[in-house]
Amino acid sequence: MSDAVSARTVWLIRHAESEWNATGRWQGQRDPVLSERGREQARRLAATLADAQLEVIVASDLARARETALIVGDVAGVTPHLDVRLRERDLGYWSGLTSVEIVARWPRDLARLRQRDLELRPGGGESLRALHARVAEFVAVLSSWPGDGPLAIVTHAGILRALGITPTPGNAAARSVTIGALRTALAEDGGLQWASRVPPTCDEERL
Repeated sequence: MSDAVSARTVWLIRHAESEWNATGRWQGQRDPVLSERGREQARRLAATLADAQLEVIVASDLARARETALIVGDVAGVTPHLDVRLRERDLGYWSGLTSVEIVARWPRDLARLRQRDLELRPGGGESLRALHARVAEFVAVLSSWPGDGPLAIVTHAGILRALGITPTPGNAAARSVTIGALRTALAEDGGLQWASRVPPTCDEERL
């Protein structure tokens, strides 16, 4: 990878507030839309990034990320590309439940999730190992995107944690890094041991 590609700016963006964020429900790959507050957050984010000269926007195809990306893209004059590899971690039948409901029924599994158990499939969904494999696959192709201007990735809390962004950003938060930094973060200890050392975060940040 050339120095120019390695230095290319990437804006990492968490989607704005969804209707389930607002009611404290775990989302996973279920597909609630943005709340009205979330749409306003996305408009403020778009205004903040108006001078960032975004050249490419890539987003999860889930509604909360897709709508955030469309609002940002409308101001930037960029049509977002959708990529299923940027979806949130699949939480299976935990999706739609609150933290109180989950801890009442699966306390041991929730404890394993909080400790970054690489093999746990919460609610029969996706393991952390599988999540990191698809994130690593996505990062590996970032350098092939045409152009050399800034990119924006609009995604979810679980994906951002997999990319080494801690503490977990709030809704509609944005942080700039480089392609080289992302590749380095995933390469450390194969990505997985590194990920398991990230301090646990509160349940609300997993939504």
